[in-house]
Amino acid sequence: MPVPSRLIEQLKLLIPPLNGTLHKGQSGRVGVLGGALDYTGAPYFAAMSAQRLVRFLRRLTSVLAHISSGGPGLGREDYMQGFAKDAIGLAKDKGMFIVLDADALLLVGNDQSLVKGYRRAVLTPNVVEFKRLSEQVKIDPDAPSKQRAALVSRALGGVTIVEKGPQDIICTNTGGASADDAKLSHVKEGESTEEQVVVDVPGGLKRCGGQGDILSGTIGTMLAWGKCFEDGAYGDKSVPSSMIPLLAAIGGCMVTRTASRKAFTKQGRGVVTQGMLPEVGPAFAELFGEEGEKGRGGSAEERGRL
Repeated sequence: MPVPSRLIEQLKLLIPPLNGTLHKGQSGRVGVLGGALDYTGAPYFAAMSAQRLVRFLRRLTSVLAHISSGGPGLGREDYMQGFAKDAIGLAKDKGMFIVLDADALLLVGNDQSLVKGYRRAVLTPNVVEFKRLSEQVKIDPDAPSKQRAALVSRALGGVTIVEKGPQDIICTNTGGASADDAKLSHVKEGESTEEQVVVDVPGGLKRCGGQGDILSGTIGTMLAWGKCFEDGAYGDKSVPSSMIPLLAAIGGCMVTRTASRKAFTKQGRGVVTQGMLPEVGPAFAELFGEEGEKGRGGSAEERGRL
């Protein structure tokens, strides 16, 4: 089932225009928190996949970034989990979008208050992580499989869930925002978002270890674009802030799956995650075409010059 065209059109509006109107940093800055002593590759893949789509600053901190990506190669040592907890708190204080994967999901499962009700967060669990998270938020194990992502999203107060698998199930299920939720997540009081999307864009037949880190980077990039759009760096603010996490997750999944397919087509069974990185840009171009390459996020006048 293809992604609804109305959501693709909204996603295209978040893409920064390449028309000379933006200066360095206005197309998004991505901060990556990860990389324990034994796991240095994961944050590399997350950061480098972001670099293929967005302006990349090698000195990355939560203060500088538009969004924070936490979890790739983070590790489970107390001090690393503590750093992640502090980073999530800083990101929330600044109203940043965040994408959490891998060991950051373990942290969230053990302390759900870290993200509960923070609708600017995207969680990207794989099969094992999703099962564990479902148990931690006490989802009925007999609930239909296609409804579980929505149940987890609602149990965590409306965070966006990306249930990775043969098809990626993306769900935002918020309920009406209380006054406190609205203030925390920068939405209107009473605002509600309920969407579930299945991304079935063909991927490669081999799923490489580290592909999820590339997904964190591509989702993070599109969240950064959404933050710039929200802040008025470009565009007309016609996309509600509450939709940005869902749209970013859709775009990230589509690009990552397409990059996987293109890399597998060239390298077959021998493909590794490193081989996916050069395909991120071509995958984006294949999916979004000339509009994607030039961007539709400018004003009507700017778009007329493209």
